[in-house]
Amino acid sequence: MELSVEKPENIMKLYDENTGAWRFVKTDKGQFKSLEIIDRTFHRLGLSKNEIRVYVYIARTGEHKASEISEALSLHRTETYRILRDLEKKGLISSVFEKPLKFIATPFEKALDVLIETKKMKIGLLEKRKENLVNLWLSLPKQETENERKEVFQILEGEEQISLKADEILSNAEKEIFVFASEHDIPNFYHSGFLDKLEKISREDTNVRLLTNYSPKSCFFIEKIKMKKAKYSLSAVDELPTFILTNNQQLLLLIRKNNEKKRVAALWTNYDAFIKALKTLFLELWNNDA
Repeated sequence: MELSVEKPENIMKLYDENTGAWRFVKTDKGQFKSLEIIDRTFHRLGLSKNEIRVYVYIARTGEHKASEISEALSLHRTETYRILRDLEKKGLISSVFEKPLKFIATPFEKALDVLIETKKMKIGLLEKRKENLVNLWLSLPKQETENERKEVFQILEGEEQISLKADEILSNAEKEIFVFASEHDIPNFYHSGFLDKLEKISREDTNVRLLTNYSPKSCFFIEKIKMKKAKYSLSAVDELPTFILTNNQQLLLLIRKNNEKKRVAALWTNYDAFIKALKTLFLELWNNDA
């Protein structure tokens, strides 16, 4: 008979103050997924992996001594004290002045506010320093180089980087923008405001064309945006990746792994042959479905 073995990530170690003993509890997958999302958010707001572990543990289980935290999370005691000091400096935990010394967590919502405001302050300082930094850079001696156009490519990962690049090439578009959006990406384009930007740019005498595969999801979002200036069409083609072409000069191609819903990466390039090939494909699909 096979023994049933729990996966380690589905088990959480908790301290029961009433009995003075540790106990192990099973976490459901939904809860584990929620904690993953919270971990990623805290990481993007500047916390290290172990800082996140310590804060989340205290926030979920109540006040604890450093030794209890160290044992529960299998961290060295010296590292635990360092993390606790750093979290306290950031306003995410507080010390309870009693013997032995214990630590309590700042309420989750307030902790998020603290981290977000800190991030905003850092960005504000960088924005103020931007002009000085650019002037310093321009003042550096330069070697004379030929302004030769190079055909290059760039791999982008993550929603933020891809969105920033898409916004950049849209803002630089002057003549034409051709977009093929798969049904997987139409919702993201709608919620991020990308479709609104296409409609706005089309009012500025730029040839904007949006092509998407025919599906209930695509039809729903196309109808919802009510595009009047930008031209759009529905295609019978399936399994074609999303791409954005601007001015015969730039291409942003979204890459998915095994058609997963989660976007993995994107390729940006100014490679002429690649751009011409996808433009030919786009126009062929457009003319066939017009």
